[in-house]
Amino acid sequence: CNLTGWWKNDLGSKMQVFKVDDDGNFFGEYYTAVSSAKKPIQPSPLTGSQHLDEDGQCTFGFTVNWKKFSDSTAVFVGQCFNGDDGKEVLHTSWLLREKVDSEPDDWKATR
Repeated sequence: CNLTGWWKNDLGSKMQVFKVDDDGNFFGEYYTAVSSAKKPIQPSPLTGSQHLDEDGQCTFGFTVNWKKFSDSTAVFVGQCFNGDDGKEVLHTSWLLREKVDSEPDDWKATR
């Protein structure tokens, strides 16, 4: 699986991975289509690592810092699969951490 390039999810969010180096490290930008932030959505930097696997169905993870429009950070983990139609498909899970004003509010900060 080559993560370099553009990817789009079911909600219309997109990410662009600029380059994956020989160690599997990569960076890019995430363009979310959904947000609860009050500021306009902006492209956000992402950085990650990919397990380079010979069968092409690699695992990977990356972090997105929404610093341009929100006080939150998200982490994604996933795996690339070779779909029935020959196209590469990414399946991911994510966690989003929002900033809260106090420790007692910690319980509601992670989705």
